[in-house]
Amino acid sequence: MNFNQTNTSAPLGVFFPASGTSTDITTTTEIINQLRHIDQPLFLSHAAGGEQLGAGQFSTNPDDLLKKNFSGMVLPCPLEHFGDPSFCCDHGIKYPYLGGSMAKGISSVKMAEEFGKAGMLGFFGAAGQSLENVEEAITSLKKMGIPYGFNLIHSPTEPELEKALVELYLQHNINLIEASAFLSLTLPIIRFRTHGIYRNENGEVVTPNRIIAKISREEVAARFFAPPPEKYLKQLVDTGHLTAEQAAMAHEVPVAQDITVEADSGGHTDNRPALSLFPTISSQKEMFQQQYSYHQKLRVGLGGGVSTPASALSAFAMGAAYLVTGSVNQACVESGTCDEVRKMLAETRQADITMAPSGDMFEMGVKVQVVKRGTMFSIRAQKLYELYRAYDSMDSLPTSEREKLEKTFFRERLSTVWDQTRRYFEVRDPRQVEKADADPKYKMALVFRWYLGQSPVWANRGESSRKIDYQIWCGPAMGAFNEWARGSFLEDVQQRKVVNVAFNILFGAAVLQRANQLKQQGSQFQFNSSMLAPMEIDEIKEFLS
Repeated sequence: MNFNQTNTSAPLGVFFPASGTSTDITTTTEIINQLRHIDQPLFLSHAAGGEQLGAGQFSTNPDDLLKKNFSGMVLPCPLEHFGDPSFCCDHGIKYPYLGGSMAKGISSVKMAEEFGKAGMLGFFGAAGQSLENVEEAITSLKKMGIPYGFNLIHSPTEPELEKALVELYLQHNINLIEASAFLSLTLPIIRFRTHGIYRNENGEVVTPNRIIAKISREEVAARFFAPPPEKYLKQLVDTGHLTAEQAAMAHEVPVAQDITVEADSGGHTDNRPALSLFPTISSQKEMFQQQYSYHQKLRVGLGGGVSTPASALSAFAMGAAYLVTGSVNQACVESGTCDEVRKMLAETRQADITMAPSGDMFEMGVKVQVVKRGTMFSIRAQKLYELYRAYDSMDSLPTSEREKLEKTFFRERLSTVWDQTRRYFEVRDPRQVEKADADPKYKMALVFRWYLGQSPVWANRGESSRKIDYQIWCGPAMGAFNEWARGSFLEDVQQRKVVNVAFNILFGAAVLQRANQLKQQGSQFQFNSSMLAPMEIDEIKEFLS
């Protein structure tokens, strides 16, 4: 196949054909094969009838005998060179790829283990889990000798839970958390960040504990990019958790060195488009870096919408230091959900996604992104929120509405649901019961949150009788992945493994980048989507040096 350029440029030099390879690569199959050798350079060379692609070694010596003038080249694109190398170095991983935390243990111990063993980074989904379950996960992961992290979700209605989780992490020397759904900073997260802070022999402030914060708003990003607030540092000094000297050191570091721009993701999201949000936060990062002259380099990654080679490459092209995936991992065999949900996710299209009231921030009107196909959860959750806004207590609900809730939503009398809820909070957080006894509207909110809290549990357990009420957190990236995987081995749900998915996304991004380099240099290479078709890991490794 000849590569006819739209304009003729002067030769840039000469190159030697690589030993044992074909000098001229002319067929589509040969071109794709060479593009997949992502660690090797390729050269566009002058030849009779047009330009041809060749594998070889570059030389600028005009006296070389085997001369072939070349007009462009395709650079190597090793997977580990994507993103910001300092991010991988700091977190002890090889590839800038993270499996983000999904609540209720959907991001399981097994998932974090597989990511860690593959040179990536996985987070255990601690949100909505008991402290006992989280501690059990900590014990399991600590034995494995791999990089990993744990989630810390903002809990505005249960601040003591957030505090207890941080204390658990400090007790077990967990040094990395993914902070999610934070609307503002809290004392526990500052306690985690500043714990053990010290100044090394070079005078640099060292923070043993790291935070990767997921954000979708500029004002929240600003809080994490800035040093810890003085009011929290003072409280930590007053309680003996920091010395005055350590509090002074904290002024020299950001709350989070790494921030994940969370675009149109599953779960808590503002449905922000990555193409507009990421550049804004990236510019914000540069402003804070300059303002505070941090020794710790601020970095920005991207999550939400990343599920194909094209979306991954676009993230790196915008300057993402790393990628975060979520929805696609939930459909993999290692996730902490059930086969029935995995099958539903594998059938999800981009239009099968909607927003629904969030269980943990129900009264605030915060929403999460979920699957709407095959479930009525989003409709029912919205109905509960409308009733909460319209009435002051369960007793004031119209008889018809109350009967409908008891018959279809709860399948229990509301008084029975309250009894269950009371017993739950008497153990978990007795102050919630006290508040409900004093405020009938808050009592109603706790009862309605019972449905919102149980719906993901029913989904994870695969309680088929409750399928219509499944709450499945998911973004449109799931539909994009399914479209890309159609016709490949990844179409089979049982073949979907988090590392398989990760390597195909990264490898496909590298191949696509090399194909784009051909286009950018004037070649008439015709893009073929089959070039990015998912492959088994063993096949991918054959192309890696």
